[in-house]
Amino acid sequence: MGNKKRILIAPLDWGLGHATRCIPIANAIEKSGNEVIFASNGRALDLLMKEFPKNKFIKIPSYNVTYSKYGGIGWILNMTLQIPKIISIIKKENKALQNIIDDFKIDGVISDNRFGMYSKKIPSVFITHQINIKSPYFEKFIRNLNINYVSKFDECWIPDNNNRQLSGDLSIVKNKKITTKFIGPLSRFKKVEKKESLNILGIISGPEPQRTIFQNILVKQLKNKNAVLVLGKPEANKSEKIGDLKLISHLNTKELNQLIIDADIIISRSGYSTVMDLAVLDKNAIFIPTPGQTEQLYLAEYYYKNEIAFAMHQHEFDIEIALKKHQNFKGFKNLKNNIKLEELLTIFEE
Repeated sequence: MGNKKRILIAPLDWGLGHATRCIPIANAIEKSGNEVIFASNGRALDLLMKEFPKNKFIKIPSYNVTYSKYGGIGWILNMTLQIPKIISIIKKENKALQNIIDDFKIDGVISDNRFGMYSKKIPSVFITHQINIKSPYFEKFIRNLNINYVSKFDECWIPDNNNRQLSGDLSIVKNKKITTKFIGPLSRFKKVEKKESLNILGIISGPEPQRTIFQNILVKQLKNKNAVLVLGKPEANKSEKIGDLKLISHLNTKELNQLIIDADIIISRSGYSTVMDLAVLDKNAIFIPTPGQTEQLYLAEYYYKNEIAFAMHQHEFDIEIALKKHQNFKGFKNLKNNIKLEELLTIFEE
């Protein structure tokens, strides 16, 4: 990128997925001889601090969204009622960014789903696979609001291939105000040799209270299985056993990479970052979408209909049924990505 640049990467803190998929982008920036500063909060910030201990970190405001433990219309209404609060925080976030740019001499910003991290002072990029938002209620309003914010950025990077193999209809872009680039699936993981024999790996992710509800369901149903459950708590550092099940609070990239490779089947949410990780590693999965979260429900149904991954609703999950039926699904195979992240960084050149 010519002269050394200082790029700010700012992932959303709803779960860990937004942070983890920024890791390969950060690595590409540093590989090209430039500097990365991270801005986030909560568990996302904790994770990045462990992955990049030598980098600078800035704590920025949380969207502070509260989640309903109920699905369906209750979840949708709960989120919709919080839109005014989210818009207020986006304004504060944008104001904070302008100060960060001046104080830290930032040359460009990459935002993963943080709508306020754009500026006219420097090039700004928004990362999302979700332009064509799905919702059973208020869909047009939510979609237009989303497009309005994304269009404020210079570019929108969609982490999928041009054929939308993983994102399906979610990445359809009809609005010409948005400049899009398909950048290929983003994953911090790589294919490595299998070391151990593990039947089941459960990966817990997402915001509370559904994260803990999901954890409790899997603990109950996996305690007599040859299984490991990774809890997605980077702020903790402990492990324990319940019956035959091993619980681990958090693993670094290398350790989790190996565990996914070793496992015959992965049980997880159908969050898009998790999907990209499993797709890159050619794994078989059982998806349990977060109740009410329309994106995850759409993706779980999409992979189910395409015979890629078996899926069940959380309230009806039965491990024995899932293990039997998932054998009829082909898993993620032959995902090809020839896009080089370094080539996308030209937007930050003078």
